[in-house]
Amino acid sequence: MPRPAPTRRLPGLLLLLWPLLLLLPLAAPDPVARPGFRRLGTRGPEGSPGRRPSSVAPDGAPASGASEPGRASGAGVCKSRPLDLVFLIDSSRSVRPLEFTKVKTFVSRIIDTLDIGPADTRVAVVNYASTVKIEFQLQAYTDKQSLKQAVGRITPLSTGTMSGLAIQTAMDEVFTAEAGARGPSSNIPKVAIIVTDGRPQDQVNEVAARARASGIELYAVGVDRADMQSLKMMASEPLEEHVFYVETYGVIEKLSSRFQETFCALDKCALNIHGCEHICVNDRSGSYHCECYEGYTLNEDRKTCSAQDKCALGTHGCQHICVNDRTGSYHCECYDGYTLNADKKTCSVRDKCALGSHGCQHICVSDGAASYHCDCYPGYTLNEDKKTCSAIEEARRLVSTEDVCGCEATLAFQEKVSSSLQRLNTKLDGILEKLQVNEYGQIHR
Repeated sequence: MPRPAPTRRLPGLLLLLWPLLLLLPLAAPDPVARPGFRRLGTRGPEGSPGRRPSSVAPDGAPASGASEPGRASGAGVCKSRPLDLVFLIDSSRSVRPLEFTKVKTFVSRIIDTLDIGPADTRVAVVNYASTVKIEFQLQAYTDKQSLKQAVGRITPLSTGTMSGLAIQTAMDEVFTAEAGARGPSSNIPKVAIIVTDGRPQDQVNEVAARARASGIELYAVGVDRADMQSLKMMASEPLEEHVFYVETYGVIEKLSSRFQETFCALDKCALNIHGCEHICVNDRSGSYHCECYEGYTLNEDRKTCSAQDKCALGTHGCQHICVNDRTGSYHCECYDGYTLNADKKTCSVRDKCALGSHGCQHICVSDGAASYHCDCYPGYTLNEDKKTCSAIEEARRLVSTEDVCGCEATLAFQEKVSSSLQRLNTKLDGILEKLQVNEYGQIHR
C-alpha cells in the first residue's frame, strides 16, 4: 500500500505548536512610522544646503565610496563643506550621566567628519535645561583635538527643557559676527543641531520660525520620549531631511554618519564633470570654477582657455622683436645684423654690413662686430670717398683728359708770358733811345 501523504499530519503538528506561538510577542507598531521625520537607518532624498547631493556619477555608475554605508566621501569625490555649526544639547535631569556621555560622543564623532578651521567649519555648543549656558563660541577652537576636549568637559545642568530659550540664545549670542559667525557675503551656511529627549517647556514654534527666517538651518534629533510634534515645529523643511529619531541614547552615535552624508559637498572636480579645459578649482560653496595655465586666459564660456598675446601686452621686455609661442609664452628675436644677448631680451650688433646702413655702393666687407670697409666689383675701383666705385677704363679716360687740359693751359700761359715780355722789351728799347738822344744833345752844347 502506498504511504500516506505527510500533509495529513500537519493539523496535529499545529496543535502541538500553538501554545508556543501564543507566547511570541506581537510586532509592535513603529512609534515613528509617521510622515515628517527620519528614523535611524532611513535616507531622505538629496538636496542642499546641509543635504548630500547624489552620489551617482554622470555615466550612471556609483561614485567611488558611495555604495558604502555611512561613508560620505570616497576617493576625493565628497568632502566636508565649511559651516557655522552650533549644537544645542538637552542636559535636563531626564538625561542620565551615561546617556549625556553618549550625546557628547555623538557630537565628537560629527566633529571628526568635518574640516575644522577658521576658513572651514567652526563649531559652538549651547547646553540647556531650565537655563541656558554657552559652553564655547564659534571662534573659540580652530582644531579638532582642542574642540573635542572642550566637548568632553561639558557637564549636565539641571531639570527643565527650555528648547525655545536655547534657540533664541543661539540666534542672539552665537550666530553673530562678534561670536565668530561669518557674514552673508561668505555664503557659509548657519546650521543648528538640537538634541532632546523630552517635550519643550516653552514656546518653540515662533522662535524656531524666526531662526529659520534669519537663515539658520535647524535639525532636530529626538531620543526616546521626545515629542515628535515639537521636533517638527523646530526643524527646517523638508522635515524628512531635518528630523531624526532614535529610540535610545545607545544608538545616537550612529547618527553621526548620517550627518556626515548631510554635510558632504560633492567634489565636482574629482568627478571630472566640470568641463574645464585646463584647471578645475573647488569652491567652498560646493561649486567650482575653471582656471587656466600660466600664459593663458579664460574665455567667455568660463571653461576653455586661449593663449595670451604677451607681445601685445607690451610687458615682454624684448629690445627688438617679440614672438608669441603656441604654449602661451613668447621669446625675443633681433633684427638682421644683431645677435640676442645672454639675457634673451637685448641685442648686440653682429655684422654692420647686414644692417644696410654702410653706404657702400658695391660691396660691404665686415671687419668684425663694430667695423667694415667697402669694396668694388671686378673692373671697378674705389673712389676717394671710400664708398662709391668707378669703372677702371673711365678712370683712365679721366686721367688722359686731365693731362690734355693741363698742356693747353701751360701753352696758353707760356704764350701770355712771352707776349708780355715782348711788350716789355719794346718799351725798354724806347726808353734807352730817348736816354741816348738826351745825352747827345748835352754834349754838343
